Amino acid sequence: MSASGEQSRQSTVQPSWRTRRLDPNHSLGLRLTLASIAAFLVLVPFALLALLVLGSWPPLFRLDASVTDALHRYALDHPAWVRLMSGWTDVFAPWPLRIAALVVVAWLLVRRARRLALWVVTTMAVGGLLGALLKLLVGRHRPDLLDPVARAAGFSFPSGHALNATLAAGVLLLVFLPFAHDRRPLRWALWTAAVLIAVVTGISRIALGVHWTSDVLGGWLLGIAVVAATTAAFTTWRTRTGRRPVRTAREGIAPELAEPDEAGREHA
Repeated sequence: MSASGEQSRQSTVQPSWRTRRLDPNHSLGLRLTLASIAAFLVLVPFALLALLVLGSWPPLFRLDASVTDALHRYALDHPAWVRLMSGWTDVFAPWPLRIAALVVVAWLLVRRARRLALWVVTTMAVGGLLGALLKLLVGRHRPDLLDPVARAAGFSFPSGHALNATLAAGVLLLVFLPFAHDRRPLRWALWTAAVLIAVVTGISRIALGVHWTSDVLGGWLLGIAVVAATTAAFTTWRTRTGRRPVRTAREGIAPELAEPDEAGREHA
């Protein structure tokens, strides 16, 4: 066989699945692979935590009980702390955060960023439905305190407040990061706000005695996994349309959103 024939044959051979998955220039290349692995790695500790909760693992129960007892005693002695936590947990409850996400969706539709709006809706909806389903499957009861400072209905694991706060914080962060691409202080402010929304909302549920610590940790882990998974899916679409790879933690999920070009926003 001639050299030209050999080269022609090699050019028609499709690269292996493994090669394509690790090729940073391929539409399903390295960045998507890493994002998918990240989502899986977050789901693993969540699954382990859920199994420990289902099995009523004694060390986990003792840890949950000790944290709840300590924070409950503090809450009984500090009414101002209870008011602060109650106010925070009401403002960043699931439904206010969903309404905020819908406002963002409407704004994105006005800017003709239809695919990005769909990503926001998908992330919030998938995460919310998973949380509700897992609550029913696990069926864990909330802390039963003699002198509660707050009350909540429904099952306990995972925490819906922690889950939805993480989903909303991730969505808002990745949508608005493009506007802070060249402004480090603003970028740090967005990251700080996102972390505070997720973390303090979760802590407020433990402080008020309506969730165990492992409930909140489960909500955080599930929320991060859902955001990572839907972001990976959105990244797949970007690469398939020939758009450049993005540094998500710095540029957000759709840098085109901050560009003045109308055509760029129409495909965001």
